[in-house]
Amino acid sequence: MVPAAHTRNPVSFARTLASAKQTMVLSEIIHLALDSFRANKVRFALTALGMVMGSASVILVVTIGLTGKQYAIGLIQGIGANMIVADYQGGGMAAVNGSPDYLTRDDLNAVLQRVPGIMASSPMLEMHDQISFGQGHVKDVLILGVAPQYEKVRNLVILTGRFFDDQDETGHAKVAVVTEAFAKNMFGSDAAAINKSFAISGIPFTIIGTFKERVYTFGMSEVADQTILIPDPVARYFTGTDEVKQLFFSVRDYNNIQNARNQIAQVIQSRHRANSTYDVNEYTALVTTAAQIADILTVVLLLVSAVTLAVSGVGIMNIMLATVRARIREIGIRKAVGATYREIQLQFLTEAILISLSGGIVGTLLGLAIPLFLSALTDYHIPVSWWSVWISLGTATLVGVVFGTLPATRAAQMDPVEALKYE
Repeated sequence: MVPAAHTRNPVSFARTLASAKQTMVLSEIIHLALDSFRANKVRFALTALGMVMGSASVILVVTIGLTGKQYAIGLIQGIGANMIVADYQGGGMAAVNGSPDYLTRDDLNAVLQRVPGIMASSPMLEMHDQISFGQGHVKDVLILGVAPQYEKVRNLVILTGRFFDDQDETGHAKVAVVTEAFAKNMFGSDAAAINKSFAISGIPFTIIGTFKERVYTFGMSEVADQTILIPDPVARYFTGTDEVKQLFFSVRDYNNIQNARNQIAQVIQSRHRANSTYDVNEYTALVTTAAQIADILTVVLLLVSAVTLAVSGVGIMNIMLATVRARIREIGIRKAVGATYREIQLQFLTEAILISLSGGIVGTLLGLAIPLFLSALTDYHIPVSWWSVWISLGTATLVGVVFGTLPATRAAQMDPVEALKYE
């Protein structure tokens, strides 16, 4: 019996019947596709294999891109992502004696007073001198006079011993921290260098620690292989001036680094001659550039993966064309018993999509398993983008639709009489 509500609204009743029919047709089509897969397991498995490789490559390419991006940014941040460096470039010569307008320790103090958000700072005085060891041994080295906070600003790694502290600085202690390369070259090892003495211009110093840069800078920083760090007040004994080569600052909030850089530049420029030139630089631009390069490389590799997916799609199309040819009588029989053009087309299109999507699912799981497995067995954190999962599955579905349309259309266009006569 037809419900009264539907007899009063025949349009709604017709729509309900049409929807139920479509659901039954789609269910039947999926069952037919699965039956076709069971009958030709090897052929369809080999067809889906290309999609497995393509989908896995999409996941792995994105993972490799994210890992490379994380590694590059980590290297830059290892130098000091929150670090701002100011140095004198030229100009501003004094009219009387032509002396350069160098940075001074007073500039450092002025910046600390007027620029908020700075958590650590250090002047840097550079000297090239000879140091003498016992038995008349002399060596040319780079000597940097820095503050105790230089360790934090430059994110240094202390290998043995310690860095000099505020007490050493205020007490003008004759102590030094040397590079790992210097310690191994002069004493054979890091540990052997501790408590060893040397002299700068006849003044004895004691080595209290060894260090290295957290990230190797290939000689592009102020630290060379043969470098000795001594307290800044002691370095002034040898220069007799408050002039410094560079000023280092570390900003507490990474998001505030651009604003702090601008304020530091304004403070320094306001304290010097109008035509003096100073560079105030930070590393956020490098972080951004590294991220952009990694993203571009990821896109390029994804395009290479897209070629693999396209080749897999061509394979699916060829197999489906062969399938259509092998099932001509079946198509004729289905059309003879009332199957429409749309139903035949949807049947073969569904088979193509299921082949592609099943390969995409297996490939996605394989692509996820590799980085997750490596992360579980090693100390390395390998980032996984879940967006790449949706991209992989979406692309697999799209490939099935694009490359399955031609075989499905060819099957739907067959004449039922000619199909029934086909042997």
